[in-house]
Amino acid sequence: MTQHVSPPRGGTDKAAPLEGPPAWRVRLGRADVRTLTLLGVLAVLVLIGGITQPDSFLDTRNLQLVLTQASVIGVVTVGMTFVIVSGGIDLSVGAIVALSSVWATTVATQEFGFFGILFTAIVVGVGCGLVNGVLIAFGQMVPFIATLAMLASARGLALQITDGRTQVVTVPDVLKLAERDWYVLGIPPLVMVFAAVTIVGWLVLNRTTFGRRTVAVGGNAEAARLAGIDVRRQRLYLYLLSGLCCGIAAFLLVALAGSGQNTNGNLYELDAIAAAIIGGTLLTGGRGHILGSVLGVLIFTTITNIFALNNLQTDVQQIAKGAIIVAAVLVQRRTASTH
Repeated sequence: MTQHVSPPRGGTDKAAPLEGPPAWRVRLGRADVRTLTLLGVLAVLVLIGGITQPDSFLDTRNLQLVLTQASVIGVVTVGMTFVIVSGGIDLSVGAIVALSSVWATTVATQEFGFFGILFTAIVVGVGCGLVNGVLIAFGQMVPFIATLAMLASARGLALQITDGRTQVVTVPDVLKLAERDWYVLGIPPLVMVFAAVTIVGWLVLNRTTFGRRTVAVGGNAEAARLAGIDVRRQRLYLYLLSGLCCGIAAFLLVALAGSGQNTNGNLYELDAIAAAIIGGTLLTGGRGHILGSVLGVLIFTTITNIFALNNLQTDVQQIAKGAIIVAAVLVQRRTASTH
């Protein structure tokens, strides 16, 4: 008599397919590699600075200066990262910083003291962002054209307000932010503001619905619309956010320089875009990393400081920056083609 042996409970006559690692783990792994690479580049630059100018570069005052200079453009870069992640671009950030800084340092504004200057800088920045957002989201203008028009207009208005003259800040409480007596545990107040903006930006992009909607709009705007996302309103909010960051950066620049000038923020748009790119943010949208952008800012600021300490010409510095940007874009393309 033949006995029929049934397969074990839950068994199957086919081999179970091998499953790969979860998607979140793959993305985290890529982010870790990218962050470690940027940290490695920054460490190499610090090493070069320490070797070429050991007494000057590694001095505490110089390192504080590097971080302080990075704070202004860093705040702008956080806002720029959000815009690029959504598939947009903002060429007007430098001009908005200039306009915000000169409007906040007029004689009439300074009569209202510390909070008058801060309030004016932020309101002007948000106002410019509102104009950009309305033109792009509801006017259906190409972001490149709309922000280019804002660049020209804001620069012109800043020049008209100042008449080409420097507006000196006379409010002591604003100037104190750049004084060493106000450093907390050796950290300048401007750096603490930059750190706070970075943390908030990271949390918003990675831990909120707003951040997920931003990534969705940048990845595929039509799919995002079909999923129920108000794409136009989201884009409006993003340019408002960029304007807000420009307003904050303008206030930090006023405190650092002790004045407002129509030339403030020159080429900030290019530096912010470059920092975001080498930090891993795709120009086509759909992916971005606040921490990577911040590391990009620190890399560029460190390069500038090393070149200045070694009395190297500005044109060589620009060539080095351009080479880094090209290398970062090539790495992005290679990464995208292999995944």
